[in-house]
Amino acid sequence: MKKPCTYILASKEYGTLYTGVTADLIKRVWQHKEKANQGFTTQHNIDLLVFYEMHQSMYAAITREKQIKKWKRAWKIRLIEERNLYWEDLYTSIL
Repeated sequence: MKKPCTYILASKEYGTLYTGVTADLIKRVWQHKEKANQGFTTQHNIDLLVFYEMHQSMYAAITREKQIKKWKRAWKIRLIEERNLYWEDLYTSIL
């Protein structure tokens, strides 16, 4: 799935959240799941893809990522639950 994308990962339902941006969602989520890069998501065991949205350009995806990162936690949870009420891992649905 190579297209600019903004995504949110969670450690568990209502757990720690991470917002990111990528041009290859499948590869990037795989990297998080395999703990390929040491950092925040590895330290907090964040690897459940709970939200993503595609964009027409990387600029749009980065702009959206920055917007979401500034949001209050409650707003992020509402965004997730609008599309993924049960916090299912969406990774298998994009494979």
